[in-house]
Amino acid sequence: MRGKFGIFSIFMVFLLVAPIVCAQDVGVGLYVLNLGKFDVATGSFTVDFYIDFKCESNCSPDFEFLNGRAASVDKIIDLPNEKFYRIQANLNSPVNLMGFPFDKQKMQIIIEDKRKQVDEISFVPLEDESGMDDSIAFTGWNIDGVNIESKEHNYDIYGETYSQYVYSVNISRIGINSFFKIFLPVIFIILIVVLTFVMDPDKIITRLTMTSSGLIAAVMFHISMGNQIPPVGYLTVADKFMILTYFVILVSVILNIVLLELTELKKHDLVEKVHRATEYSMLIVVPILYILFFIFFV
Repeated sequence: MRGKFGIFSIFMVFLLVAPIVCAQDVGVGLYVLNLGKFDVATGSFTVDFYIDFKCESNCSPDFEFLNGRAASVDKIIDLPNEKFYRIQANLNSPVNLMGFPFDKQKMQIIIEDKRKQVDEISFVPLEDESGMDDSIAFTGWNIDGVNIESKEHNYDIYGETYSQYVYSVNISRIGINSFFKIFLPVIFIILIVVLTFVMDPDKIITRLTMTSSGLIAAVMFHISMGNQIPPVGYLTVADKFMILTYFVILVSVILNIVLLELTELKKHDLVEKVHRATEYSMLIVVPILYILFFIFFV
């Protein structure tokens, strides 16, 4: 009886330990050869890369892309402990444009096994065998590096958990290019508006005309700038910059209208006081507002 009980105990222990023993670590190395254009509107891009799966024995991951589809898959190495592929894929990643035009994005390659859960197979990043080709040139963006991680993906509705391999290429817009295309034209519009305060009060109609023209130019530029990105439900850095610009122009229009009304009421002394108070103060206050904006919002 003792012998049978001992065998039964060993069998039960084996059943409990078997799922743990069967869990297989699969090393994943990924080397990017080429990146296609990143579409800001959809977050879609194309990527050409090598991927290498390594394990101790019987390496047979049945993988899929969670954020897209493979256009072509070529198996180069097919050994019991290693599978090596060259893949071209059409993928997409979430887009966050809150920092536009200084936004940073992630181009992700997300891989997961189709059938085996985390207790059966676990992806382990092989960082020494992963990277990106030095010849890759990504027009309009800086490549800031690569992040590689392995994490668990829970499907609560199915009660299942899968191991997930995530290869992220970090990109950011070229700062100097963004400044010259987005901010510099508006800065010149504001400069012209502010310089109108140096003009004498008898030129008030001319001042008001120039300020109104600056407002129209700012609105048209804002519309043109908005066409560069898809509609989003939040304000970007560029939107906040334009709101500050509208505020400055609005204050300028109000001050000029006040001066015009005072001139028509023949209150020349008051006109001179307002003119002296705003003549150079606007040249000081407005630049300070924009400097504070770039410090706190960019």
